[in-house]
Amino acid sequence: MLDKLKTVEERYEELTALLASPDVLGNRLLYQKRSKEQAEIAGLVEKISGYRRVLSEIEGAEEILRGGDGDLKELAQAELDSLKEQKQRLEEELKVMLLPKDPRDEKSVILEIRAGTGGEEAALFAGSLFRMYSKYAEQRGWKVDVISTSPTGLGGLKEVIASIEGKGAYSRLRYESGVHRVQRVPMTEASGRIHTSASTVAVLPEAEEFDVKIEEKDLRVDTFCASGPGGQGVNTTYSAVRIVHVPTGIVVSCQDERSQIKNKEKAMKVLRSRIYELEIETREKERALERKTQVGTGDRSEKIRTYNYPQNRVTDHRIGLTLHKLEQVIEGDLEDIISALILHWQSERLKAL
Repeated sequence: MLDKLKTVEERYEELTALLASPDVLGNRLLYQKRSKEQAEIAGLVEKISGYRRVLSEIEGAEEILRGGDGDLKELAQAELDSLKEQKQRLEEELKVMLLPKDPRDEKSVILEIRAGTGGEEAALFAGSLFRMYSKYAEQRGWKVDVISTSPTGLGGLKEVIASIEGKGAYSRLRYESGVHRVQRVPMTEASGRIHTSASTVAVLPEAEEFDVKIEEKDLRVDTFCASGPGGQGVNTTYSAVRIVHVPTGIVVSCQDERSQIKNKEKAMKVLRSRIYELEIETREKERALERKTQVGTGDRSEKIRTYNYPQNRVTDHRIGLTLHKLEQVIEGDLEDIISALILHWQSERLKAL
């Protein structure tokens, strides 16, 4: 492990030198990329320094035990026992931190939620899910920016696409992709019968300029009048934008802003992230280890979680976790679920390695 730690320290020093070089300073995208890489390993380098300090202190305590007097030996032994516990804890933490990094983990995300089976009840549930993720993002100091919405008459959402900007957003939300199922009595149900409906969630890492190169010649951009419920809110100019990426067939529309330029910017943000995710998925199909260590498949058709209102229960089916605090979860208290998923994923990867 010490060889791996030395490699990380050397890379950090190399990046420090690169960031001061004229070649990197004169290239905005390259500087941004190298800065991010250095920031990503800064915590690990700090942890390594702490580990090396403990190793040095252990060596000092052992030297005292070999040649010190009685009282000093007793103190050194007590210190040595404590230092060995610290060493073991730090080694476990370093093993997790040394796991191959997913370059997407520190990225912001594009969150897409769509109502599935269940009609209006599914749309209301989709709205609840979006509120849940928005509250969780708020608790972590992340910024939520709605890109496009398709509301229903009763206050639900057929679809909502939003960006969640914040360091590490993807690392914490990546396992939310899939089918979320709700079991409850709808407001419109006179007999009190429990209905089951579902919504799909997709979490995509937000791609940046240096992640995906999109050629202008590969795009077909159409503009049209924004649709709406009527009244003053309807935009009668051609501000809505639809972008088709011809090579992949991916289509993105945005009409929430009154400015065509802003709608195009938002649509491009979603398009870039979808193309990036497609490229990553294609590469990962060839990597057996990654497929074995995923929590579930992350497939949007897979039922990953059930929210049962009559029983005040939330169950994540992939890891068999059940919590009886549905109200708090829907209000954004997702930490127990997300931390359990991350811990399970890390454990599986450590086993595989």
